[in-house]
Amino acid sequence: MSSKETNAAAPIVIEVWADLSCPWCYVGKHRLQRAIDSRADADRFQVKLRSFELNPNAPHTPETIESAFIRSHGGNANVVLQAERQIQALSQREGLPFSLDRLNANTFDFHRVVHYAEEAGKGLEFFSRVQDRFFAGEINPFDAEVLAQVAAEVGLSADRVRTVLTSDEYADAVRADTHEGQALGIQGMPFTVFDRRFAASGAQSVEAYGQVLDNLVTDATDGVA
Repeated sequence: MSSKETNAAAPIVIEVWADLSCPWCYVGKHRLQRAIDSRADADRFQVKLRSFELNPNAPHTPETIESAFIRSHGGNANVVLQAERQIQALSQREGLPFSLDRLNANTFDFHRVVHYAEEAGKGLEFFSRVQDRFFAGEINPFDAEVLAQVAAEVGLSADRVRTVLTSDEYADAVRADTHEGQALGIQGMPFTVFDRRFAASGAQSVEAYGQVLDNLVTDATDGVA
């Protein structure tokens, strides 16, 4: 195989700074995956989850979305409920379940478990399984035993998850991800960095993600001598 062929087929890493409870991260994740899956070279793209807390000051005790909004912003919950209904309608049009009865809590410990999963080669699968079921209204991801059970479903050690959650393991890794995202100029969620060449804040359309993927492949091919 020639040098050009080898480099042209090299893996392309897509890093996504996202949070479990971020609705746009949920939508954006699926749009990005649809853009990748539509390609003949889909296996070339490697999506890596990076940690970023949408609300690092959220309490560890779960509360309703309405209560979280009032605690953080005051007033009444009509504003957040209207926004929730709008993104619910959008999600459902795209075939994604979206429950309005989700709970809200601090996600730092969840991110620590994601780092364990990433070490085991299951980071994206674990994050996606938990987030999808969370937005479908099927699980409470702020329950340690629920996370352990989902981890087992994707081939991880439930006991290892329990150990992580009763320690401070991977705390530095979560903070490092946050600091790196800030250094790269994160402005909206999700924050997607494509092969450290392009970046996008917020959930893009499937078409927009597809265009970036095209550009990545074209640039990688053209850049080979």
